[in-house]
Amino acid sequence: MTSRNLTTPSRRAIVKAAAATAVAAPVLSSASYAVAQTHAPLFLHGVASGDPLPDGVLLWTRVTPSPDAVPGSGNGADTEVRWEVAEDRSFTRTVTQGSLVATAGSDHTVKVDVRGLRPETTYWFRFTAGTTVSPTGRTRTTPALDADTSGVRFGVVSCANWEAGHFAAYRHLAERADLDAVLHLGDYIYEYGSGAYPKTDKVLRPHEPRGEIVTLADYRVRHATYKTDPHLQALHAAHPMIAIWDDHEFADDTWSGGADNHTPGTEGDWAERMAAAKRAYFEWMPVRTSTEGTVYRRLRFGRLADLHLLDLRSFRSQQASTGSGKVDDPERTIAGRAQLDWLKAGLAASDTAWRLVGTSVMISPVAFGSLPAHLLEPVAELLGLPKGGLAINVDQWDGYTDDRKELLAHLMDRAIRNTVFLTGDIHMAWANDVPVTAATYPKSPSAATEFVVTSVTSDNLDDILHVPAGTASLVATTAIKASNSHVKWLDMDSHGYGVLDVTGERSQMDYYVLSDRRNPDATSKWTRSYRTLSGTQKVERVYNPVR
Repeated sequence: MTSRNLTTPSRRAIVKAAAATAVAAPVLSSASYAVAQTHAPLFLHGVASGDPLPDGVLLWTRVTPSPDAVPGSGNGADTEVRWEVAEDRSFTRTVTQGSLVATAGSDHTVKVDVRGLRPETTYWFRFTAGTTVSPTGRTRTTPALDADTSGVRFGVVSCANWEAGHFAAYRHLAERADLDAVLHLGDYIYEYGSGAYPKTDKVLRPHEPRGEIVTLADYRVRHATYKTDPHLQALHAAHPMIAIWDDHEFADDTWSGGADNHTPGTEGDWAERMAAAKRAYFEWMPVRTSTEGTVYRRLRFGRLADLHLLDLRSFRSQQASTGSGKVDDPERTIAGRAQLDWLKAGLAASDTAWRLVGTSVMISPVAFGSLPAHLLEPVAELLGLPKGGLAINVDQWDGYTDDRKELLAHLMDRAIRNTVFLTGDIHMAWANDVPVTAATYPKSPSAATEFVVTSVTSDNLDDILHVPAGTASLVATTAIKASNSHVKWLDMDSHGYGVLDVTGERSQMDYYVLSDRRNPDATSKWTRSYRTLSGTQKVERVYNPVR
């Protein structure tokens, strides 16, 4: 690993500071805002940084200028917000500062693309409105483009359903002092109405708005709800985040022209809904705004790794119907022609030791095998498979086999080595080889490897079945692995996160699980580690990792 400035305060101190400034529940009505504040502006949704570069980083916050300036309301006066970046937490060594105006047009969110910083350096940042000072955040720039950095380490998360549990996984990552950034692989928010997912009349903590989010105001309020969580605030205050979206930032099973969870007759025009969701996302997330309305982009970590981040919702064809045979249609796409060409060109041109690809849905093929009837439906639900048992994963790369075939052939034909896909979405943890031809693996070569992280809180197999962990998963895991020899490990029960550690010699994912997703004080423990050694394109278990 690269060296760190260990004189900075611990992540636990940051967590406590963030928790002290966070409210205990969503503060989303004018009345409750009035209780929380006088006429002075407040920073009720924390601070964040993201998309780090060798010379800069994006800073974010949201100011509440007055009690009526509720997220999504369109109310509140234009407010000057000052920002500053320093080399120390006490801000005695300020390196740059400036100001901008928060307006109702951007829901009083502000984003600053700070440049002129030094590579591979830790900085502190804060905002001020009037006499009110925001919580302090910590961020870090990436190595210089040609630096021979010895290592980079990411927290990796996905699928955080507000109503299903507390975000203790975020707290545990916030407390770590050894991360360069946190990679969020999608489903940062969920769009459903309260109690709709999972279907229940006993919600742990109701989200706002209570109905399904459809309008710009709805999406703004939902993002604001999430950013009142003290663990999420702590995570954003501790590390820069690198985020992509999946479907639930819009609606379940989103494709370019609609979604499974969108009814045009009662929920309006899809293009308007998607535009509203994207606008709210770019307002509320520490992600550089794209004029093309997409999140696919590329970041570099010296000569060690390129990180290619994908948008697999904006350009995809509609998911194929079960049994239609259209999954192999070359006219259908998951990435879109422009993005797929961009990815192939970037992978071929890369001169780094590793090529990391952030993909919101799994690229490794999955065949069902033989599952007992009582497990067929819940496993199919998690994997996005037709519940009749066909070996087609229609929402993931399995439903768009021509794109996958083209991409894997590109890796093989160009002898592109050390490609690692990093994935979320399906609420399970996996360690996979990515075979060129799954049916003949291991005789078929592996073109890449894939690490999939489980959910922060969203339902997994035992949650769906309402049984203790391990009750049903042993049978299901055995059946899936028997039909998919490229799957080296599968955890269908846990909630948690991953830590990806990359050096010149290997890329390794350490998997961590939570004791109880419904407990805000849940403990975390390491459970497994898998790695791929440079040049092998295969994963192997690490029995005694040094973490």
